Amino acid sequence: MATTMQWLLFGVLPYVAMTVFLVGLIWRYRFDQYGWTTRSSQLYEKRWLIIGAMMFHYGAFLAIAGHVLGILVPEQWTEALGIPESLYSLVSKVGGTIAVVMVVAGLAVLTVRRWGNDRVRAATTGVDIAVFVMLWLMIILGAMETIGVNDFGAGYNYRPSIGEWFRGLFYLQPDPQLVTGAPLIYQVHITVAWFFFMLFPFSRLVHAFSAPVGYLLRPYVVYRSRKPAKPQKERKWQTIGRSR
Repeated sequence: MATTMQWLLFGVLPYVAMTVFLVGLIWRYRFDQYGWTTRSSQLYEKRWLIIGAMMFHYGAFLAIAGHVLGILVPEQWTEALGIPESLYSLVSKVGGTIAVVMVVAGLAVLTVRRWGNDRVRAATTGVDIAVFVMLWLMIILGAMETIGVNDFGAGYNYRPSIGEWFRGLFYLQPDPQLVTGAPLIYQVHITVAWFFFMLFPFSRLVHAFSAPVGYLLRPYVVYRSRKPAKPQKERKWQTIGRSR
């Protein structure tokens, strides 16, 4: 039987985190629309921002896709589609390893850039620091799970345990014992992820909800020249003049 602490972490904390996430997004949109921005530091430094952002964001999207497939899609469904667990496990290992490498490399570039550039560091807020710390914690834990446990360790199939627990949250029937039976590193990873979820609405990461489709194609802000464009009529007469 799950202890009180286990119920708090895996039976209560998820609902608290989801509530803070939704209420935080609504509050931020209604009362802090001017703050609903990336507050991009691209004006201070552009080259390493693009390199780091590209690697981090596409690696993160790959990792999120893997989490969605592994946690939300029951094992029986993939087997019904003709995908045996052995094949799923192989694809998961390869995809997870690629995602870990991309995310670690990208976040490392962004971290060095933020604290190695004086102007970028000056534009860093306390929430930014908290986001970086939480991201590094989740990434290190995820890398240890993917590479340490699954690639070079005994392996652990989280789909029938953690996956079932997570889906039970939406049925209002969470079973913390499904999580407490998992390796400790998975339990810590899940707990850190919920705290990151609560921090998300109050960080610059909310800009991902502004244009999620375009964000997939360009995970950084592009600033254009502030020089006003010539009126359409003026450009037309200039074109006619040149043709004559």
